[in-house]
Amino acid sequence: MCSPQIVGNLEMSTQLNGALKSRAINTTPTPTTAKTIRKAYTSIFLFSPTHYLFCLLLILRILSFAVCEIIPTEILTRKEREELREEARDMFYHAYYAYMDNGYPADELMPLSCKGRYRGVTPSRGDMDDVLGNFSMTLVDTLDTLVLLGDLSEFEISVKHVIRDVQFDNDIIVSVFETNIRMVGGLLSAHLLSEYLQKNVDIMPWYRGELLEMARDLGYRLLPAFNTTTGIPHARINLRYGMKDDQLKRSTETCTACAGTMLLEFAALSRLTGDPIFEARAHAAMDALWKLRNRGSDLMGTVLNVHSGDWVRRDSGVGAGIDSYYEYLFKSYILLGDDKYLARFNRHYNAVMKYVSDGPLFLDVLMHRPHAKSRNFMDALLAFWPGLQVLSGHLKPAVQTHEMLYQVMQMHNFIPEAFTMDFQIHWGQHHLRPEFIESTYFLYRATGDHHYLQVGKKVLKALQKYAKVPCGYAAVNDVRTGKHEDRMDSFVLSETFKYLYLLFTEPRDLLINLDEFIFTTEAHLLPLSLAQLGNTSYNFRQAEEHNIMDFMRTCPSSNKLFPEKVRQPLRNLVTGSCPRSPATKKLLAVDFQASNADHLRTVYDMGITMVSLGDGKVRLFHSFYNAKSPEDGEMGLMFMEEMIELTKMQSLNQLAQLQAVAYKKDGSKSNDWVALMAGPSHFGPELIEDNFVEGEVIIADPIRACGPVLRNAEKARAKIVIAERGDCTFVSKARVVQSAGVLALIVCDNTPGSSGEFQPMFAMSGDGVNDVHIPVVFMFSQEFNKLSAAMHSKPEMQVRIMQMIEFKRWQMTKESKAKNETLTLKATESTEETKTPTSTTMHTTKKTKPDKEL
Repeated sequence: MCSPQIVGNLEMSTQLNGALKSRAINTTPTPTTAKTIRKAYTSIFLFSPTHYLFCLLLILRILSFAVCEIIPTEILTRKEREELREEARDMFYHAYYAYMDNGYPADELMPLSCKGRYRGVTPSRGDMDDVLGNFSMTLVDTLDTLVLLGDLSEFEISVKHVIRDVQFDNDIIVSVFETNIRMVGGLLSAHLLSEYLQKNVDIMPWYRGELLEMARDLGYRLLPAFNTTTGIPHARINLRYGMKDDQLKRSTETCTACAGTMLLEFAALSRLTGDPIFEARAHAAMDALWKLRNRGSDLMGTVLNVHSGDWVRRDSGVGAGIDSYYEYLFKSYILLGDDKYLARFNRHYNAVMKYVSDGPLFLDVLMHRPHAKSRNFMDALLAFWPGLQVLSGHLKPAVQTHEMLYQVMQMHNFIPEAFTMDFQIHWGQHHLRPEFIESTYFLYRATGDHHYLQVGKKVLKALQKYAKVPCGYAAVNDVRTGKHEDRMDSFVLSETFKYLYLLFTEPRDLLINLDEFIFTTEAHLLPLSLAQLGNTSYNFRQAEEHNIMDFMRTCPSSNKLFPEKVRQPLRNLVTGSCPRSPATKKLLAVDFQASNADHLRTVYDMGITMVSLGDGKVRLFHSFYNAKSPEDGEMGLMFMEEMIELTKMQSLNQLAQLQAVAYKKDGSKSNDWVALMAGPSHFGPELIEDNFVEGEVIIADPIRACGPVLRNAEKARAKIVIAERGDCTFVSKARVVQSAGVLALIVCDNTPGSSGEFQPMFAMSGDGVNDVHIPVVFMFSQEFNKLSAAMHSKPEMQVRIMQMIEFKRWQMTKESKAKNETLTLKATESTEETKTPTSTTMHTTKKTKPDKEL
């Protein structure tokens, strides 16, 4: 164990993304003002390299520098992360195209029936159907995910679908809350990204703000819900008739989260359209809710009367009915810059941690009698709380609660909709909710701890094993039996797969800089620059009493901030979960990561210094004089020897895995070949050693080869087919073209500008069924463009697919052979000229083997 004295006296220095110079950090708690906190909180949320962070963020960045003995987490290699990222991408497309092909323009896909769910057409599910408005909700909710995946062509097509097909003049009663976060938020995010891409990527020149106008139209249709005595909006509204619908006149109740999760979207709508009414109404609703808190406990209930303000349900917790109210308090402070929202959040947060939290557990209490528990079970929606704690700087309790939830997940494969204090199932459904993977993502971003990558991998594999069906992903009706429910909510595409993909993706590989955006509760992206637009109609300086302690934050002691140390006492909290086996060993070169603070401290102690060369490359230097001890110096020398060997092996392994798509440079008579880089697949035969495939190339029809058969199957027979990525999985394309009797398949990327020179190559994943018998390779866009240009200049061009390393050996052999033949020919000519200078001599050359015989 580390003594508090040792840890408390540690002076640590670090560089953060090149922006911070070496600075000594003292862990003594230091109070800060609200202004300072906002800057620090924004930095925590943004992970921005341009902000100087206060001591908490620096401690988060150097968590692993502690000298405590902990149980190490298995490190995921970069290749493993890339494979998981691509699997997450494929999962998204499996669900997305299932919806587009079988459900659109319905609001949702019914994955077991493989058809769309329409309000008033498919059987009613009661209040659950209030989320539906016959406005293609899943597509609108999913638009910004396409941008994060880099699929700009599909994004543009989908935006056109929405503009053409979606309209809101429907005689349908919808949830104000759900319509706001999914539809208004989705439209605003897609509008902002459309303008961003228009400016920075030079696409969508036709776009003229149509999505923003649709968001404004929908916003006006929601406004009548705010016409209440308190200013707190009704829970439901008719899209065509507003509150004049007879069914709504008797409706007086709403939940805290329903009323308190409007401000981000409505503020953005006001600032983008210049119409202040949306933001003003949302601010008024938040002010009214704050006044209804219990003044003794600072807790909120979950259901209230919108006219009288009386509480109908006084249960107070962090789960269903109240969750996103807390989230929007803190995020409104980040986005809008109003200090009162920070003060309110801190008051509520302290009350929750005092009365509702019991270590990692959260059990609802009565807001007016906070020491009395109101129920003995927890619901799955509380899984968002650790992510919010990370954003607000409360790392230790976030780690604890997340660890508890992870063990519940391991016990039941998924986190059930509700579970008891002894972690038994209370409600067995699992709707593929995103909250747990969302918190996992934020914890990984804050700590860099690969434990959270392992958690994400576990979630991904569980979804693949227990939720995947031929037509998308189906909710689980009971986690005990695994029985499916004919339901795939829009948040599966807009949140669950989005956070799963982001977890395994390096920020630098994204088209947009997430540091410049904030996630809404539906994971839609709103830019922080909205704060600069302002809203002159709203007075941020309203008189409101707040104690100075509402703005106070302190930097916690660093010996409480190491995730593994915090998780360790909770290993056996949930019956049936297995702790990881402890293991202690020295740092191996194969495990070293330059971004891991623990690894940096270890190699520094061994006398190794590191210099960044840019582009993700580093150079290591070793000196015995800099080592902490002679033993550390010896270990450092061994580490450097391992690193040299590892570098050699990695270069060979990378070359061995790469495939080559080669063709003759100047036509069929040329002996000069051009080889383009390609990636392998986890299915189909391997082209190893001197195995290769050669044949004429042809473009698939349809281009993405996702139909049941190729339309040009006869022409494609005995040729190498080229298909574009998208619409279906890699292995599905392989099966379609294989049925036409082709030689091989080349899949080209659908992301413009991608290249193997700048992006890591990956192996295409299969689905575990070994029925593909043709080689399949993948090419990035820039490499394929070269192949395409050669195909246009040389019709009926032949290409050869083989291992890149074998191509290199073949080329070297050919060059050496040609050189030797030239030397032999010159020697022969010299000899003949000496013997018979006046005679004419006929020379014959031995016929070489065909190029195919390597």
